[in-house]
Amino acid sequence: MSITCGIDWAEDHHDIALVDEQGKVLARARIGADVAGYTALVELITTNGGSPEQTAVAIETDKNLLVVALAGAGFTVYPINPRAMARYRERHVQAGSKSDAGDAAVLAHILRTDQHMHRPLPRNTDLALAIKALARQHQEAIWALHQTTSRLRSVLLEFYPQALKAFPKLTHHAATTILGAAPTPAAGSRLTRRRVEALLRKCGRRNDPALVDHVLTALKAPTLRQPPAVEEALGLATRGLLEIISSMRSSVDALEAELAREFGRHPLAPVLRSAPGLGPVLAARVLAELGDDPARFTSVKGVRAFAGTAPVTRASGKSHYVKARKVRNKRLSDACHWWAFSALTWSPAARAHYDRRRAAGDHHNAALRNLANKLIGRMWWCLSHNQPWDEDAAWPDLIPAAA
Repeated sequence: MSITCGIDWAEDHHDIALVDEQGKVLARARIGADVAGYTALVELITTNGGSPEQTAVAIETDKNLLVVALAGAGFTVYPINPRAMARYRERHVQAGSKSDAGDAAVLAHILRTDQHMHRPLPRNTDLALAIKALARQHQEAIWALHQTTSRLRSVLLEFYPQALKAFPKLTHHAATTILGAAPTPAAGSRLTRRRVEALLRKCGRRNDPALVDHVLTALKAPTLRQPPAVEEALGLATRGLLEIISSMRSSVDALEAELAREFGRHPLAPVLRSAPGLGPVLAARVLAELGDDPARFTSVKGVRAFAGTAPVTRASGKSHYVKARKVRNKRLSDACHWWAFSALTWSPAARAHYDRRRAAGDHHNAALRNLANKLIGRMWWCLSHNQPWDEDAAWPDLIPAAA
């Protein structure tokens, strides 16, 4: 007998509902988010005549340890978009009521009636999953570093604006090195030329008298000041933020090195790296989001929709317009955006395509999105056939003109 299982998950427990082919709820339960809960779930499915091969599982996430355990046991897991879940709930309950047990049943009914409309969890290899984890954490670490740097800028604006004149870009190592030695206006005013030169050498900068003059002039310039006690307090905050930034940089470098190592071991790495504009980090991000399950996408349309490069058409009556796709894998969309931007430099044909779209009236982002749509479509073919990128095949109508 084929049954469907719906799981409404929470941090410390999960509500379960099993539904048969006729829509009858066979069982309900609440299990813990631990090994005992997983064991109870499998026993409940088995007791009601289900098996890993015959039981489809619907859940609103793909990042839960229960999902990993179910997929490892052979169950087909369907991550359901919470937005879709909300619409299905309205189909079953018009009064607006909601409960965890009711949501579990709704999830089970989704697969009972519309299983063919939803995409199952891809069966990626362990190596691909490791690359995905590293790629996402590397990106998260970069975002966190940018946020902390912005926080440092905000603190400096309160009491040390001359530091921002000396170092407009706080991401530079020279900025954090010198600010670490002079975190307050008083300390900055005491810096000597010899000390600044030594600090610049410490962070790897070449001997640049013009830069030394610029730093000293900016830090020693007359300016409005906070009371001494306030300066010391904000200087302490500045030291703390500089230490955090240093630690974050080390974390980003470590994640990037491990990401490059793991990505280099994957069989599809040479295919991805063969495309113009795809460096090791961007290529790893593309692989991380697409995965290496050959059965995940049945056509290039699905890949383009997943990446968000394919437009959406809205037509009703006399109204008809095309707009950018908002529901997409935002990480893959971001990687494709920067891939297209980089390809403008590395591929004359890609540049020619972008220029043609701009001449047709597209703004910058729309032209890049159209270019990314072309790139991701060709890359899907390359990955499907395990063939390297071929510029002649990718741009048959532009290569002669570009040459």
